[in-house]
Amino acid sequence: MKMQAEVIREGELEKRSDSLFQLWKKKLVVLTKDSLSLFPDGHKRTKGKELGFGSILKVDCVERTGKYIYFTIVTKDRKEIDFRCPDQSCWNASITMALIDFQNKRAIQDFKSRQELEQAAGAQERRLARAP
Repeated sequence: MKMQAEVIREGELEKRSDSLFQLWKKKLVVLTKDSLSLFPDGHKRTKGKELGFGSILKVDCVERTGKYIYFTIVTKDRKEIDFRCPDQSCWNASITMALIDFQNKRAIQDFKSRQELEQAAGAQERRLARAP
């Protein structure tokens, strides 16, 4: 059974559709330490789309108009997903900070793993050097 992730923020965000007319559609959004989940009908009853931070490269293209902040989430496969939120809601900042935190933790884990591998390889070399 999957543990429920700690919610950092939950609320409404508008996503530009991929259709020909590129309409803005309201989504219920749940931001956690590991992902951004989008629910199409404004309720968590239906299956949402989860954007794991491991698949997100960056939050980009922030533009502020009088009413909205427009921003783009760029995935590692270079797909761009456009969002907008009311000017004062600062969803773009919340998502960016959570993504940076995730990426920093992953970088530290990767560094520690490399260090442990190097230490293990060094110990193996020393054991082989002492063997008759």
